[in-house]
Amino acid sequence: MKTHSFDRIKMPPGFWEGLRQLGIASHDVARKAGLPLTIISEPAVNTAQYYAIWQAYSDLAGDIAQGMIKLATIYDVTKYPPTILATYHARDYRDALQRMVRYKQLCPPDTLRMIEDGEECTIDLEWLITDQSCPPLLVGITLAFLLELGRRGTGQYLAARTVEFSQPMGDVQVLESYFGCHIRTNADRNRLTLHRRDLDRPFLTYNEELLEILTPALDRTLLEHQGNCSVSDMVKWIMKRSFSGGRPDVQTVAKELGMSDRTLQRRLTEESTSFNHLLTQARHEQALLYLADLSLDIKEVAFLIGYEDQNSFYRAFRAWEGDTPAKWRSEHAEAQVNVEDTLSDRLNIH
Repeated sequence: MKTHSFDRIKMPPGFWEGLRQLGIASHDVARKAGLPLTIISEPAVNTAQYYAIWQAYSDLAGDIAQGMIKLATIYDVTKYPPTILATYHARDYRDALQRMVRYKQLCPPDTLRMIEDGEECTIDLEWLITDQSCPPLLVGITLAFLLELGRRGTGQYLAARTVEFSQPMGDVQVLESYFGCHIRTNADRNRLTLHRRDLDRPFLTYNEELLEILTPALDRTLLEHQGNCSVSDMVKWIMKRSFSGGRPDVQTVAKELGMSDRTLQRRLTEESTSFNHLLTQARHEQALLYLADLSLDIKEVAFLIGYEDQNSFYRAFRAWEGDTPAKWRSEHAEAQVNVEDTLSDRLNIH
């Protein structure tokens, strides 16, 4: 069975142009991220690079809240990819959000979960890997865009009911002014709560003819995407999301996939693998990803991939890479610097 990689993320069309409009040069972002300048022309990047680019923009923008709102509001509608264009031209705000949740499956590394209850509609943002690794500005702009979508579509100023962030988000007053509600930081989740009545508001941008073209094409792509994901891929994806809560067990993962643990183990056997083998792979992959982030110390890395003590992590890492985490990190960081210096010399950029 053909597998799908969760670690190739398309940069949003118009992202670099948006930064230019804000007076931030793309090569400054690439340098700040510690990435080669060729990353600017790459159509897709891995998770670590994606997070590094957003963190670099955040650092150059200054305050997280200001940087988030500036980019969310300046973004040109004509630069939207088809997955977002379909939401912008939806029938009403509810239709737009439901399409966003559905088609977000095509755009890792995050997923959305939407629930309507009583007078509220909550939208939870979940990440492929733990929220602590994701730049706060990226979390903020993702939730801001959901509200911005409603405002642009309806042509009205919509206020959220509440907004929760799991990390500090800069100037909270700026955020409260933008979202029009109370902002809670250091929460246990990232959540946008809307007034349910707003979901019935029609979109001025509704385009039935365009949706008749886009919807079947996007649905086919989504079906292909789901069909190309092996059970092994999905298990590793769930594991990576769950590591910070401890070592994920087969019962928990099976429940999230909607099957019994016996069925899951049988499906994995059919794919010539096992739960424990995938757990080792997922930990190895995440360890390399986290070690590339120099802001995390090695004890944190051990915890973030589900090890209760550092010694167990050291033993596992030696088995994977034949070296200590500290030495691997040192060599990796040095290699990255050398690549960037070489490229800069070739381009004569100083």
